[in-house]
Amino acid sequence: MWMDAQKDLDVQLQKEREEFLQPEQDLGKVFKMLATSYIKYVQIFRALETAHDQLIHQQKRAVIRQVLDGVTGRILEMKKEMVDLEKSEFHYIDNILEDLKLLPEDIEVPIPRFFIKEQLEVLQQREKILDQILLEAGLQAEEPVEAMTFEEAIKIIQVAERARQGRCRAAYVKRIYLAEKRAKQPKLEVKTGLSPDAAATRIQKVWRGRIQRKKTENLREEEMVFLGMNLPPHLKARSVLQVDAGQVNALQGEIQERDDEISIKNKLRETEGLLIKETLQDQIGQCFIECRHIVGRFPNYPAEDAGGSMAILSQNTPEEVAAELAATMEKALEKKDQKDKKGKGGEKEKSKDKKEEKEEDEGWKMAPSNFLSIMEEGNSQYKAVWQNRDEGWDFLQDHDPELMKEKKREEVEKEIRVQVDELMQQKLENLKLAVDGEKSTKPKKGRKGDKKTTTRKKVSELEEDLTPDRTIDSLYKELVEEGLLIKAKTVNLSDYVGEYNYLGSTLRQADREPMPSLADVRQLIALYGILPLGSQIVHERAPLVKALLLAGPAGVGKKMLVHAICTETGANLFNLSASSITGKYPGRSGLQMMLHMVLKVAKQLQPSVVWIGDTEKIFSKAASKADREVGPKRLEKMLPKFLKALRAPDRVLLVGTTNRPFDANLKPFCKVYQKIIVIPRPDYASRFVLWKHIILQNGGAITNLLSISCLANVSDGFTPGQLIQAVQAVLSKLRLLQMTRKPLRTEEFIGFLATQDPVYREEEEAFKAWYAKTPLGRARTRALAGNTKAGKGSKGKGNK
Repeated sequence: MWMDAQKDLDVQLQKEREEFLQPEQDLGKVFKMLATSYIKYVQIFRALETAHDQLIHQQKRAVIRQVLDGVTGRILEMKKEMVDLEKSEFHYIDNILEDLKLLPEDIEVPIPRFFIKEQLEVLQQREKILDQILLEAGLQAEEPVEAMTFEEAIKIIQVAERARQGRCRAAYVKRIYLAEKRAKQPKLEVKTGLSPDAAATRIQKVWRGRIQRKKTENLREEEMVFLGMNLPPHLKARSVLQVDAGQVNALQGEIQERDDEISIKNKLRETEGLLIKETLQDQIGQCFIECRHIVGRFPNYPAEDAGGSMAILSQNTPEEVAAELAATMEKALEKKDQKDKKGKGGEKEKSKDKKEEKEEDEGWKMAPSNFLSIMEEGNSQYKAVWQNRDEGWDFLQDHDPELMKEKKREEVEKEIRVQVDELMQQKLENLKLAVDGEKSTKPKKGRKGDKKTTTRKKVSELEEDLTPDRTIDSLYKELVEEGLLIKAKTVNLSDYVGEYNYLGSTLRQADREPMPSLADVRQLIALYGILPLGSQIVHERAPLVKALLLAGPAGVGKKMLVHAICTETGANLFNLSASSITGKYPGRSGLQMMLHMVLKVAKQLQPSVVWIGDTEKIFSKAASKADREVGPKRLEKMLPKFLKALRAPDRVLLVGTTNRPFDANLKPFCKVYQKIIVIPRPDYASRFVLWKHIILQNGGAITNLLSISCLANVSDGFTPGQLIQAVQAVLSKLRLLQMTRKPLRTEEFIGFLATQDPVYREEEEAFKAWYAKTPLGRARTRALAGNTKAGKGSKGKGNK
């Protein structure tokens, strides 16, 4: 699987070099090209993630992990390009899937399992600490123990004792009855057994039947192996239990590998340390002599911060250095001439701008990628080390000592280089003094008066350390006790059940914008929320999404998706909802302290999710004076500063949820939330899957008397939350006990739905109208208007 994925990746990288470097005018062709590449990368991602999870060999896993991070980032870059091109978060690529003979499930981005596995011990320890703090604060009750009164206990004992006596009495009466019945029956002659010949014949029949069945099973097994449907016996040597044990003991393999790393490093230091030291001294000394011969003086030894001797050896040769100095002098003279001719220079700049505009008009061109180099490096490493490697000897898939030596040799060289730098720096000073008569000019330590005049960036209010004397543990405990850091529910993203919209492309061809399906929403949460939070490299280099808004009617699963992000990535969940912060940390200084604590703990214990429920109240159009001072409205001016304090390395995501986004001021609302996802009521396909999933999950059984199709039709307009309530109301404990003799019927669920209010068409249209006013919604409207005008123009020309 790893080999096939690497082959596909090699082909895809070759296409990247050929297709995406040249500008393209036809935007339809561009989108098809982008969508095809996106699908290919998703398939490669799925294969690599499975291979990474199943392999035990740690060195192979490291190579796969590097490529996996690169592919993940490239998927996010492709998604950004597709959004910029179509001006929509949702894409419908049924025709491309049909050409590639793929199903929609084949391009669903899976959640990498190493997100949780790599930090399992830390998460378990953090969960214990959180439970302990909640118990001590009285915010979480212990598991309820049903205590009974003395009279109830006596009654239960009496009932059990009387039942026991009744069972004993029944057994005693039964024995008496059988004894009397046997006494009344006439005595019959005792039948003798079979003759020896008949008994031997019967034994032979049973034994020959067993032998024949065994032969038949063996013949059938050989036939299946011959047809390639079963593995040969020698490949089945490792049982399923052994494979599971190997996966469970992968951590033990890592510990063993660490011990081997230490021993290999010590051996390298003993055997090759002296040779490495002499080689480095010779190389650095040769650089000194060459520089003195060409430039005329010895170079200055670079400081430790600048890299030390690495900076000397990585620099160009003295001839190249001299040429560069001459080039810089020429450039400096040219700049002086340009300053004297400002007017002419301004005209030239204008002409350059015009040229750039013309180049932009030439066509679409792919933006530079931050992940192609990572993928190419991993791909070349695979080809050089693992592609043609003979591993017949490595049955246990243990680490390779030779590869480990190469890795440890670099570490040993770095350690020895520090010692060599000290020696060679002293040698350089002696050479300068003996040959040129120069004294060493060591950089003096800065005094109080000699402060460097460096331009420092302004530190925002939230980035100032307001709690320098407090530990992270104490801040963590305070946030938990105040209810600002809560325990996330264990919900996986796969639990958010929904089907794909199979009519999306058809509706767009008819100039109608379709509502997204629940499966499309699930994919956006994986792309924007889970994948960047789970990987540090991806979060630093991929298109940065700091804030995410989930808007939709009540019951569509917004809170569930927030908890799913935390579950899949192991993130902390901070609750800054209106109900949670009202009355806490009053005043501007209190609000500043609260956000500073949240930001400090979230960065220290990343990944973290900051959730703001009912976020429209922060940006509400009408708010009272008390709400501005104590309520959620006071967050309106501080949220942009909070987001500004988040940098690319900080794996912190702000997620807002709202039922009524149209009650908020649109401009500041959209300024805070970078990505807006509108979650609609489920369509027929999603309702069909939901009914089936929820009934089975709650212990129900689906028979011919229960029409799922009828339920999916009748429940049009109802949200997943209402469907769950209906199933739980019907499937009580008593109803589950009656399931075997009284199967479920369709009308049982319809009765409960009749008491609920669905999401009416007017509310759905209100969400559509609100989303059309957002920046991306307006861009989509303009794009559709441009397409329709172009279509009318082409029709008119044809008629003429």
